[in-house]
Amino acid sequence: MGYSLSAWSNSKSARRLSDLVAVCAGKAFQAKRKTVSKAVVLLSGGLDSATMLAIARHEGFEPCAITFRYGQRHAVEIESARRLVKSMNIAEHLEVEFDLRSMGGSALTSSIAVPKGRSAAQMQEGIPVTYVPARNTIFLSFALGYAESLQANHIFVGVNALDYSGYPDCRPEYIRAFETMARLATKTGVEGKEPLTLHTPLIEMTKSQIIKRGLELDVDYGLTSSCYDPDETGQACGTCDACSLRLEGFGANGIDDPVAYQG
Repeated sequence: MGYSLSAWSNSKSARRLSDLVAVCAGKAFQAKRKTVSKAVVLLSGGLDSATMLAIARHEGFEPCAITFRYGQRHAVEIESARRLVKSMNIAEHLEVEFDLRSMGGSALTSSIAVPKGRSAAQMQEGIPVTYVPARNTIFLSFALGYAESLQANHIFVGVNALDYSGYPDCRPEYIRAFETMARLATKTGVEGKEPLTLHTPLIEMTKSQIIKRGLELDVDYGLTSSCYDPDETGQACGTCDACSLRLEGFGANGIDDPVAYQG
């Protein structure tokens, strides 16, 4: 006796096969979700790090943000980092506190005056007093330890070699050297597992390009703070190097900067 296709499709065997396919598909989906890689993202609360956080998420990573209270003049950028984490629904945000004021040597950690009203050419003349000695090395060392504890092999850092105001620890050769050191200095590297990768998606972008990319990723730049010398209310000065580069970047995109400025 023949057995029709319609009869078989209504049989117990067909239903069991359908159930099995559904279960396998569900398990495959869950496995795919579990393979999403964590990435430590250095988040200062500024424009660049906000863009980088959005890029890490867009590229399919699970961002784990890390922010530093290192004795800088103002806490407004810490609040900005917290607002960005909340805005982007970032599940993990580690805040690390230490004090570089005991070392000084920078306008950001001492009473040295912050330079104002400098031209683009002046910004490229030597290393400015807003450079904090070895800051990125210190930050990346904390990020490296955090990444290893999370079993994460990816770190995102928002260094920039074009609009970097002369900082030596924002150059590509510095990043390559730190990445090499990290692979030599960690348990993961010694055991020959997946090597650490330092991601620097902004390193060859102008400020205007960074802002354009952030706008494409729906970054709310009104939540960020870039100024080296804001007032007590958090309003930006508008004339330090960071403000000048930021304003120029928004101007190049034909839009106003959404943050408040003094005056």
